[in-house]
Amino acid sequence: MTAAPPNAVLTAFSAASDEQAAAAELADKLLHPHLGFVLFFCSVEYDLDRLAGALREHFGELPMSGCTSCGEITARGYDHGTIVAIGFDQRFFCVGRRLVEKLDEFDLLDAQQLTDSLLSECCNRLAGTPSENNTFVLTLMDGLSVNEEMVLATLNSALGSITSFGGSAGDEYRLSSTYVYSDGRFCSEAAIVIMITTPLDFEVFSTHHLVPEKAKLVVTAADPEHRIVYELNAEPAAVAYARLVGVPVEALDDAAFACSPLAVRINDGYYARAIQRVNDDLSLSFYCAVENGIVLTAMSTASILDDLDTKLSAIEERLGPAWVTLGCDCCLRHTQLQAEDLVDDASVLLRRHGVIGFSTYGEQIDGMHINHTLTGVVIGRKNRF
Repeated sequence: MTAAPPNAVLTAFSAASDEQAAAAELADKLLHPHLGFVLFFCSVEYDLDRLAGALREHFGELPMSGCTSCGEITARGYDHGTIVAIGFDQRFFCVGRRLVEKLDEFDLLDAQQLTDSLLSECCNRLAGTPSENNTFVLTLMDGLSVNEEMVLATLNSALGSITSFGGSAGDEYRLSSTYVYSDGRFCSEAAIVIMITTPLDFEVFSTHHLVPEKAKLVVTAADPEHRIVYELNAEPAAVAYARLVGVPVEALDDAAFACSPLAVRINDGYYARAIQRVNDDLSLSFYCAVENGIVLTAMSTASILDDLDTKLSAIEERLGPAWVTLGCDCCLRHTQLQAEDLVDDASVLLRRHGVIGFSTYGEQIDGMHINHTLTGVVIGRKNRF
């Protein structure tokens, strides 16, 4: 195996509040003759039109994709009010990307045509024909589009054995507007599909720290299209959930949702369905799909730090030290860490494992839309071939 050069993957961030200064700082740290693609995550505190203009000015025609966040993961660990980026060397990464608009009209024919065009673009002499051995797909989606499940399942059918993961864009809990970035502009109601082929070792992963309890709630009235649950066990959803977690309805907030999640069981696995907010009619809005008749299992939370360290250490045992770990981290994990006063300890772990990424309104793995996870890819330092 041949070691990759030091600039195979570069990372940078800027805490500058001025859009021109932030873009200039990223360009100063990332630009080099072999830079082929830049992926970034940014705070919605920036003026996005000004930021897009600044990125075009400093990076020119270089391909760039990104999205807004509910918080960033930089070289400092958990961060806010920043922009963080990863630069990929074209000698080691062949990157194809497509913007998908009109998400509610995305069908299997669209998915197949998109996949075929990306596969053709990502054929290269370094890694050969794209396959599950040398290729992964990253998806970034408008986190408030309510179309993730349909788009992801459709895309996954077309991708076949190529693994995919990703995250839903955020907006610092404003729950107003979230954006993806492509071709020099931010846009909503859209998704970015990024295919990356590389001869370097990598491993896509998803991990969570949740443990199933015995208590369960049945969804007895819901609006699946808008992810609203009106009734659990035939009573107002917020009342039933508040009783389950042992707090008054008035005390239900992001910390309660983070520390007392619910999940659906699929085969032998549990997949969290995170609560977004309590509505005036005591219904609950969710970040993920909910349907009438599904059974939600109460989940307790084990140590995020232990789970994170165990998962990433095991991958690094297989791949060696990571160039970078690209992480899509549920915003409610950060909320739980805040409630437990563990954000600084978590940031130490994120730095140790080289995690760069963002806090999401939902994570994605192989066609599924999930919550309460850290999902991403570890890129190792050696060639496979």
